Amino acid sequence: MCGIMGYVGSEPAVDIVLAGLKRLEYRGYDSAGLGIVDDGRLAICKTPGRVKALADDVAKCWAPELRQRALAGIGHTRWATHGAPTRENAHPHLDAKGRLCLVHNGIIENFQALRARLEQEGHSFLSQTDTEVLAHLIGEFYEGDLLRAVCAALKHVEGAFGIAVLAAGKPDEIVVARRGSPIVLGLCETGALVASDAAAIMSLTRNLVYLEDHDVAVVHPGGIDVRSVDNVPVSRPVTVADWDTTAAEKGGYAHFMLKEIFEQPEALTNTLRGRLDPREGTAVLGGLDMTPREINEISRLVLLACGTSLHACQVAAYAFEELADLPVCVEQAAEFRYRNPIVRSTDLVVAVSQSGETADTLAAVREAQRKGARVASICNVVGSSIARESGRGVYLHAGPEIGVASTKAFTCQVLALSMMALKFGRCRRLTREQGLACCQAYEALPGVVRQVLEQHEAVRAIAGEIARANHVFYIGRGTLHPAAMEGALKLKEISYIHAEGYQAAELKHGPIALLQPDVPVVALANDPRSLDKTLGNMQECRARQAPVYAVVAAGETAANAVATRVLEVPRQPPLLASIPAAIVVQLLAYYAALARGCEIDQPRNLAKSVTVE
Repeated sequence: MCGIMGYVGSEPAVDIVLAGLKRLEYRGYDSAGLGIVDDGRLAICKTPGRVKALADDVAKCWAPELRQRALAGIGHTRWATHGAPTRENAHPHLDAKGRLCLVHNGIIENFQALRARLEQEGHSFLSQTDTEVLAHLIGEFYEGDLLRAVCAALKHVEGAFGIAVLAAGKPDEIVVARRGSPIVLGLCETGALVASDAAAIMSLTRNLVYLEDHDVAVVHPGGIDVRSVDNVPVSRPVTVADWDTTAAEKGGYAHFMLKEIFEQPEALTNTLRGRLDPREGTAVLGGLDMTPREINEISRLVLLACGTSLHACQVAAYAFEELADLPVCVEQAAEFRYRNPIVRSTDLVVAVSQSGETADTLAAVREAQRKGARVASICNVVGSSIARESGRGVYLHAGPEIGVASTKAFTCQVLALSMMALKFGRCRRLTREQGLACCQAYEALPGVVRQVLEQHEAVRAIAGEIARANHVFYIGRGTLHPAAMEGALKLKEISYIHAEGYQAAELKHGPIALLQPDVPVVALANDPRSLDKTLGNMQECRARQAPVYAVVAAGETAANAVATRVLEVPRQPPLLASIPAAIVVQLLAYYAALARGCEIDQPRNLAKSVTVE
């Protein structure tokens, strides 16, 4: 979850590394550090706090001449796993002799045993981190050949890591390695780049090389030498990024989250582009690489995900069951491999992850493959680990999502999974006419979302009232139940208001005891099929004096007599009702956090792309 950035070349490294770290700050922002090689020596600057604090310290502590001379550097922005966010725990970390420094993303699971062994050999440690242990371990093997030392040390390491290592006597190389935590490399006109996310280096190159697990690479100004951990040369393909740097800028919006909420019409359009067949009423998803016969042989669908992606899967389960007549099991990916799941060769396991690097989901993919299931994926990031290891699937093409609270990924995941359900349905039981109706509904979604976004001021007014609460309930039925859980997640992520999402009928089985005048309820009721039942649940809430804010389909008036406030959204087929509801709850969370003065793009304790288990 931390951010790694490195550069070696003919230009001053400090400014390049700091600029990259700023782009990576959504991956961690409780401390930051920078290490450079200058005249055969290492110079380290690190600080608790944001990258701006690091840049200020660099300007104070390092003379301009030093900043200009250093042509190799590595940097890090941290999301703490071991130890508090202090200067001592910030990266880079030095080895015992101060000959090399290291930045690290991931968790070294056996670091305590390694630390105890090294302490017995006379090592002393300045931090509480597992990363410093790894730096000392590599130092034990270092005799002038940094690649060999890294390869030797990693054979003693258990856990996940993406690392970049810089040595005092090696001003023209950075050694990097990965196991379970992403590392991407790139060559630009002036040198070579290292990062934990392509967003950090996209301003300098579009040609990217993604390392795979157990890869070790030497990065120098003229090229990239990728090897296995056994120091055997391997080949990795060059991937051309499909978005430019402007996509990762705020573009005049106050926050990335707001920008990404308002990007959803375009993001949905990109997810749709070229994927609907209006003649046959089906979806064209070549990345799945499955024949109609293979699709018909599927006996069960298993959807794997965490967090927001899990809610998208819970929405999509209704589509697969209704359109494709397929039994669906939605699994929390973090639990999947620990409970000895029953997986058969006729199952299709679909892993869903925005980043394609979610550690729990990647581990679940590997477990499903070990058990003989066919595996596919839904990812946003081209070349990501889950996309590569699953071997088949669908890219969202939603563009980069920088805000920690996921927004456009959720709606695009629901759409991509819905198109998959359509394709499977047309191969199994769905008529052409039914398929055409689905195609028309999917094509209309960008316009539907625009209509909801036009009501953002009305949503803001409701959010102003919700912002005063300490507890909020979200309720919904059918596909609106996972949308309610997603709304509650968004609210607590960025406004720090305690919120819970419930199936509307479940509220009266205990949670209703908590309702009172200062506990608002957001009722997602824009699916006409369940409106009458949800209205009854809203009545129960109002009987306990709880304010109720209802989202209903256009033209529905029954909620007016019950709800405190009503917001109408465009009427949608039941399987797509979650999309307009999701836009509303995203805006509610954003404006509530804004009203409370919260840090929206970088909420406390959270970071983007959860690459640790």
